[in-house]
Amino acid sequence: MDRSKTIVWFRRDLRIEDNPALAAAARDGCVFPVFIWCPKEEGQFYPGRVSRWWLKQSLAHLGQSLKSLGAELVLIKTHSTVAALLDCIETIGATRVVFNHLYDPVSLVRDHNIKEKLVELGISVQSYNGDLLYEPWEIYDERGYAFTTFEAYWDKCLHMQMEPVSHLPPWRLVPAAGTVMKCLVEELGLEDEAEKSSNSLLGRGWSPGWSNADKALTEFAEQHLIDYVESRLKVGTSTSLLSPYLHFGELSVRKVFQCVQLKQLLWAKEENLTGKESVTLFLRSIGLREYSRYLCFNFPFTHERSLLSNLKYFPWNDNQVHFKAWRQGRTGYPLVDAGMRELWATGWIHNKIRVIVSSFAVKVLLLPWRWGMKYFWDTLLDADLESDILGWQYISGSLPDAHELERLDNPEIQGSKFDPEGEYVRHWLPELARMPAEWIHHPWDASIAVLKAAGVELGINYPKPIIDIDLARERLMEAIFKMWEMEAAAQASNTNGTNEVVVDNTDDTENLAIPKVVLKDKGTCPTNSSNDQRVPTNQNSKNIPAYRKRSKYMEEERPQPDKLHNDDKVAGTSRKDEDLCSTAESSSAKKQATSRCSFSVPQYCSSSEGKPLQECESSDLRQPLQAQIEMEQSSSKDGKQLHSIV
Repeated sequence: MDRSKTIVWFRRDLRIEDNPALAAAARDGCVFPVFIWCPKEEGQFYPGRVSRWWLKQSLAHLGQSLKSLGAELVLIKTHSTVAALLDCIETIGATRVVFNHLYDPVSLVRDHNIKEKLVELGISVQSYNGDLLYEPWEIYDERGYAFTTFEAYWDKCLHMQMEPVSHLPPWRLVPAAGTVMKCLVEELGLEDEAEKSSNSLLGRGWSPGWSNADKALTEFAEQHLIDYVESRLKVGTSTSLLSPYLHFGELSVRKVFQCVQLKQLLWAKEENLTGKESVTLFLRSIGLREYSRYLCFNFPFTHERSLLSNLKYFPWNDNQVHFKAWRQGRTGYPLVDAGMRELWATGWIHNKIRVIVSSFAVKVLLLPWRWGMKYFWDTLLDADLESDILGWQYISGSLPDAHELERLDNPEIQGSKFDPEGEYVRHWLPELARMPAEWIHHPWDASIAVLKAAGVELGINYPKPIIDIDLARERLMEAIFKMWEMEAAAQASNTNGTNEVVVDNTDDTENLAIPKVVLKDKGTCPTNSSNDQRVPTNQNSKNIPAYRKRSKYMEEERPQPDKLHNDDKVAGTSRKDEDLCSTAESSSAKKQATSRCSFSVPQYCSSSEGKPLQECESSDLRQPLQAQIEMEQSSSKDGKQLHSIV
């Protein structure tokens, strides 16, 4: 009897166990596993060096596992993913293609187009949830709107029913006969000769591959989870170190969630309060990862523009010199510099450091947030576009639950709080290795005798501060007022629109200018299943005014605030239908997901937005230093892990 032949299209689901697409194919007949590498389609989000190193090792590991089960992983390098899939279909006579969902803007477009093309040719295409606890289209409020604040979203998720997942891999795979043009993992071009010497160091600290991911999860759950509540706040220590495995799909998030929940039940029974708190915080970081995909699916423009249009007129400082100093860890602020040097050297930094360096770039240097987002994408070992978008949108104040624009971090205070002895700074800034702990986070205040004894020459072997923090506050305020002036001028020039309503960012967000997201009706194509990925579309009433987020404090200080209520809506809001269109319905130009801002050599981002969300150590612009310290110390338990690093 003929057996059906199914192509399993691997992407960021490089594992054997709890892989819904692979399991479905294995149940129904012969399997043809394939990984297609198409650099051209990656566009501006072509992975960085360390991310490509991980992918290369993971593919080799997956290939060995599939071979032991009886099927070979076919590796293809091409200029067109759909062409490569069609070649595989024709060669082996496949009747079905299966894959697991992705949610970033680039993949949403590509997957939608590929599925339409294959269905037109009579090929059955089915896709599955292999990356999330819940699909984005399963979580909406009672009115059918997408959630736009994390707390409301995660609360809904925690009250949803979750089906238990079997983690057992297939016992055996029946390979589909056929020969296609394939290549070795070395021939994919994921690592060139110049990169190998640097990449060799990565193997000392990391072990990519799905079976190694399982070991990492077990080690974390048994040895480190109980201390998560403390380690997440100490720079220089490790968190779970699971994020690279989750990004490449070597580890099932459902398995992680259920494993941690078992610990939660155990510690609750033992009344272990530290363990219970650690589990809650860790599951929250899992929730932020879920939320990042949720936002990208429902608002697929967020890699280029903020969810809220509140800072459309913010005057970013497109200073290439400052951007280079930030990247190279030469800002003159030790904790920031240590973090950026660790990032470049290892491809990894603690989540707390990610928040600190991100906030510094956006709030102190006023650099466009998209520059920082792209640099993280280029350099992080666990570079994850959805999480990257969420983190930088939070930092830039582009989400309804972000912090106020006028809040600004003091790196000196952060250093004293999170690296009090200066051990982390000394490790990554050898030029400050002999600085006393008293001065290590602000060497510019040390006496000449102290500097000389430590071998530090400010401006020579370690830079002076790139900008005084008080001056940075002043410039931030100037930028805010300039933004208001430009916004008011735009309103005055627009005679056709609705009045703007100013709301506090802590108020109910139901009136914010966020589109309602509904699901497009499925077609009558017989290849559709209940597992298939859905496509978002947006319905907006033209009678709903465009709102902007503004803090109460800043609104009180704003000159002539009543003009905001009398002028017409901001110029440019007529583009909202274009701006909020579904990724899958975008024009061919949008399908390439190419930003107006080039990040390898960043250009000026004229319509970018920004406003920071620090975890908890932010300071009000008007507060004295001691008040800042007291506020930061009292609020440290309430911070958010902005980049959802787990």
